[in-house]
Amino acid sequence: MPEPLRPDLFDPACPSSALPFRIGDKWTAMVIRCLEHGPRRFTELRVPMARVTPKVLTETLRAMERDGMLTRTHHPEIPPRVEYELTELGRSLLGLLDSCCAWAEVHLPQVLAAREKHEQASA
Repeated sequence: MPEPLRPDLFDPACPSSALPFRIGDKWTAMVIRCLEHGPRRFTELRVPMARVTPKVLTETLRAMERDGMLTRTHHPEIPPRVEYELTELGRSLLGLLDSCCAWAEVHLPQVLAAREKHEQASA
């Protein structure tokens, strides 16, 4: 018999509720990968992330900056130049992303098979 769930399992006072779980969203992990080897400009980020709209990329970058994962540096030049770079906190997520990618590489066939089975059962 499974252990009963604690009533405080998802207590709002728990420190984990303040963690930036943005890394699970669609774009944050991609931004981290794009910045892995150094600073990039907004337009440079758009090239490998062609499916993201400028608005959503801007929102993602702002949220990551707010959470301390990256820095935004404005260079007072003409034309203006802005660069984004991972902080040490942001870089600390690279190992986690590596682990997620390794897991996906091993288990992707099982996930795809489960999806197909579910779709067939739903049809």
